[in-house]
Amino acid sequence: MSEVFPIEPRLLLGPGPSPVHPRILEALGRPTVGHLDGQFLAVMDDVNERLRRVFGTENALTFPVSGTGSAAQEAAMANVLEPGDTAIIGINGVFGGRLREMARRMGAEVVAVEAEWGRILDPEALVDAHRAHPDARVLAVVHAETSTGVRQPLGEIGQYLAGTDTLFLVDTVTSLGGIPVALDEHGVDVAYSGTQKCLGVPPGLAPISFSERAAERVRTRETPCQSWYLDAGLLAEYVGEGASRKYHHTAPINMMYALHEGLVIAEEEGLPERYERHERVGGILREALLERGFCLFAQEGHRLPQLTAAVLPEGWDEGALRRRLLQEHAIEVGGGLGPAAGTLWRIGLMGHGATEESVERLLAAVDAVRA
Repeated sequence: MSEVFPIEPRLLLGPGPSPVHPRILEALGRPTVGHLDGQFLAVMDDVNERLRRVFGTENALTFPVSGTGSAAQEAAMANVLEPGDTAIIGINGVFGGRLREMARRMGAEVVAVEAEWGRILDPEALVDAHRAHPDARVLAVVHAETSTGVRQPLGEIGQYLAGTDTLFLVDTVTSLGGIPVALDEHGVDVAYSGTQKCLGVPPGLAPISFSERAAERVRTRETPCQSWYLDAGLLAEYVGEGASRKYHHTAPINMMYALHEGLVIAEEEGLPERYERHERVGGILREALLERGFCLFAQEGHRLPQLTAAVLPEGWDEGALRRRLLQEHAIEVGGGLGPAAGTLWRIGLMGHGATEESVERLLAAVDAVRA
């Protein structure tokens, strides 16, 4: 008789993973077939097309990386950077810092443009950095900074870079499926995400998209991509449509079923309606937290609806209360990272979890642990 570890259900209201729709869990149980089986390839082709729609792009090279969002982050950087390249990196939280570290490890010369945690990166400061380094290979920013709840504007940066040879690279891990990312509209050349945030799919795949000029950069590199597994040139021969597909790696078959179902659910709802739902529910949460004495960490006018960073009222024990939410109410929220550690909660209302019911359960639990 096999031993099964009991797993108690949680209401996942942290920075990810997010609650999973029952249809997606059911999709995970569909029959496993081979990674070159025509049935699976048809699913993968449809996933890629649906990803183009949610990314807001016509990019041919759009597909899910086999791995979590951090794998796609590394794939994005490794494919467009070579040793000696200059990379301008915007840093206003943990994940901008991770971009800097990846670029450094890939042998790039990093030009850091920093902003205070909780504030957006000044687009003009990024433009000025490029004017000082016009030969930069990449300018990278985080669209939805998961460590702070900040929503970074993209339009001005993309418009400026369109007239240059520098690629615009954007982290959309926490934004894809929750707010518009609109790659083509904003002139984004490389974007990556994860399944476990606003798409509401378990972690394990990471959507990525390369514009044609970014794909050309991949094809014309002077040195091979640092990572064989994440080499977009090799992956394109597997994920691209057509009869000439080449084996690259064993894709996570059942996770692809799950992502497909998640994308179908998103389109059934309608992307504009999905974005409106996240905005509405996030607004309800923010107002209720302010009424209870919380302060909002992210800059006003640039707050994510799906990820709220809230500073606890003075005298509240952040860690102890967060543990009680989990132990007594089966609700998970995230703590702060870096300089925000010990002072705030990161509350996610993403995908299937972005509902009024989620907000009501959380607020009732907060009131109970403070009673």
